[in-house]
Amino acid sequence: MTTGHEETEPLSAALAAEAEAWMAADPDPSTRAELAALLDAADGAGVRARFESPLAFGTAGLRGALGAGPARMNRLVVRATTAGVAQWVLGQGAEAARRGIVVGRDARHGSDEFARDVVAVAGGAGVRVRVFPHPLPTPLTAFAVKHLGAAAGVMVTASHNPAADNGYKVYMADGAQVIPPDDAFIAEAASAAMASAIASPSSSLASSTTALDTAAAERCEPIDEAELLGAYRRAAFGLLDPAGPRRLRIVYTPLHGVGGEVLPELLEQAGFGPVSVVAAQGAPDPDFPTVAFPNPEEPGALDLALADAIRLGADLVLANDPDADRLAIAVPDRLSGEWRMLKGDELGVLLADHVLSATSGDDRLVATTIVSSTMLSAMAQAAGVACVETLTGFKWIARAALRRPGLRFVFGYEEALGYQVGDAVSDKDGLSAALVVAEIAAGAKAKGASVTDRLDSLASRFGVHATAQWSLRLEGPTAQGEMAEIVGRWRTHPPSTLAGLAVTELVDLSDGAGELPATNALVLRLAKGARVVLRPSGTEPKLKVYFEVVTAPRSLERLAGERHRADLLLGSLQDDVAARCQSMRGSSASEA
Repeated sequence: MTTGHEETEPLSAALAAEAEAWMAADPDPSTRAELAALLDAADGAGVRARFESPLAFGTAGLRGALGAGPARMNRLVVRATTAGVAQWVLGQGAEAARRGIVVGRDARHGSDEFARDVVAVAGGAGVRVRVFPHPLPTPLTAFAVKHLGAAAGVMVTASHNPAADNGYKVYMADGAQVIPPDDAFIAEAASAAMASAIASPSSSLASSTTALDTAAAERCEPIDEAELLGAYRRAAFGLLDPAGPRRLRIVYTPLHGVGGEVLPELLEQAGFGPVSVVAAQGAPDPDFPTVAFPNPEEPGALDLALADAIRLGADLVLANDPDADRLAIAVPDRLSGEWRMLKGDELGVLLADHVLSATSGDDRLVATTIVSSTMLSAMAQAAGVACVETLTGFKWIARAALRRPGLRFVFGYEEALGYQVGDAVSDKDGLSAALVVAEIAAGAKAKGASVTDRLDSLASRFGVHATAQWSLRLEGPTAQGEMAEIVGRWRTHPPSTLAGLAVTELVDLSDGAGELPATNALVLRLAKGARVVLRPSGTEPKLKVYFEVVTAPRSLERLAGERHRADLLLGSLQDDVAARCQSMRGSSASEA
């Protein structure tokens, strides 16, 4: 933990008093020492950065940098949030408290301590707690909530965020991420618990972990990981054709995360192999030493895996993010032999095509988000399958069938490398998706074809759907305000054209639209079927912009030309939008 690079400013008496009150309630000596050093240095900017903008519920929970104060991830924030979760569960009645919560964690800095605090606070409040003894992937926590019949779940993870971050994700009884109004209730209860702890430093939230553990011990029990993994394996293998081809050489990287504890064995038990794990990235390491960011979307993240694939003559590269809820793949082109990573939308429609081909019935439903490719909708229409477009996030995708009784969820995805095949896990799951991808690749190999051949076939039938993303990362305490200002300018003064295409419609989702709940996003529909979506991230200070260009169906022989023209237009749209956003940005922003 560092004090950052905040500019020097005077330390006010009021801010110093707020920090001292926090220190009196903070159970962690390391974060107390961090604040003490800032106070001793009279570092007003450093203290303010830790108190001015407290962490708020974003995508189903909290995520942020480790450190002291309410604007950072630390033990007091985790304890207060858990008090809110416990109050929420207890408010559902004695049966919910008996069913209790599932607690999982990844292998990041602080995850072990945070998980112990969750167990101690929830158990001490009278809620049954079932905890994973070891760090394991996020999808297993989501699966366990349903499998064990729990009332809720907590996963300590920051997913694909940088090494300096950690987070806290909440699941509801259906195994999906928490949604309004329950998230607001938890946030309010957590805020009240925090205020109480600071007002009374001798309260239970500020007491020693030993005291909390003693109070919680009788309500805490370890999860039988072998039984849980066996149940998950049976559900995941149920997505596969037991008679399908299995011969495949796979290179896999968990990017220093916990996926390596599970996926290689799953692949080999399913009959796929051999599986070669990237040695330098195979074991959990919270510092993520070989990558700039532990996100498979980031340039360079798969370099080691691709080098291994070329050396070994592999057929497929699979990559999870550190908590294994996301999946990226790379494949060699059958003609050129050059490796390339598939975009999230490409893998999404590839998985959808496989699932739709492997299932039947007019009760099937698929789902995607407002920022993902519209090809899924065209595929669903052709197959006579219901398709739902949701807000971003699997808390919406996983629940797409709830308002449509009689429909069966078979597949959902979002372009940010998140995929849900079937409904055993009500969240994105990079493990089961990897098994299905292996089946797709093995099937193509058995026919003398490739994964890219299958993508070409889809593009020929439904048209090229070229997609791209551009983002603007903002820094400092004014980041959220600056992001809101940029989006506000697009909302009130939208351009009449972008890259020479007329803007035919502006859809402002701040008040919702149709079945879509209100969200801070704008959809600009352009001539010739193009689209631009602007959306602030829910987990980090980043403005995200999504682009799509769609062409008419063409023969396989004409696809290369169509893709080239679509990519040129995509590039022009990105340049135009980036220039407009850059002109609006403040001096603290930096391009991501």
